[in-house]
Amino acid sequence: MENIIEVLRDPWPWYVSGPLIAFIMVLLLFFGKSFGFSTNLRVICAACGAGKHSRFFDFNWRAQTWNLLFLVGAVLGGWIASEFMSGDDPVQISQATIEDLRELGFSAPDDLQPEKIFSFEALLSVRGFLLLLIGGFMIGFGSRYAGGCTSGHAISGLSNLQLPSLIAVIGFFIGGLISTFILLPLLF
Repeated sequence: MENIIEVLRDPWPWYVSGPLIAFIMVLLLFFGKSFGFSTNLRVICAACGAGKHSRFFDFNWRAQTWNLLFLVGAVLGGWIASEFMSGDDPVQISQATIEDLRELGFSAPDDLQPEKIFSFEALLSVRGFLLLLIGGFMIGFGSRYAGGCTSGHAISGLSNLQLPSLIAVIGFFIGGLISTFILLPLLF
């Protein structure tokens, strides 16, 4: 049993996790399903009755309940990993990443994320609150405008060889580079 927990605790190499993702995608395609995490937000709104106020939410959300199970599994799996499978060792990041963080004005994280951005103190500041509000709006609007989130386009859309997904993924990477090297230094 200890060996199994040790295998689950350590990061999996690409040659294990990549084929597992591909296998899941083949199963989804076989059953006529598409993967995307932001779809859950639409399903939750529709299940709560938002279809009475907007046609966008007026659809058969029960056909997407499998996706809600995926959401619950992701949250539950994250909690299980955090509570029972994480060690007391500090986060292992490369020296190059530490140098990159230092150049951006951040110290190496003691936990999973830099506290300067991801802490209750940062959240309760005006800048932190505005960043969350504006960032949340941009992510929500962007996901809707792009017809899906990063996981939906990068995993499901590219698996289906969809050109709009390829364009969206390229846009996600460009946006990430702009955010990291232009916006982040300006904001912090």
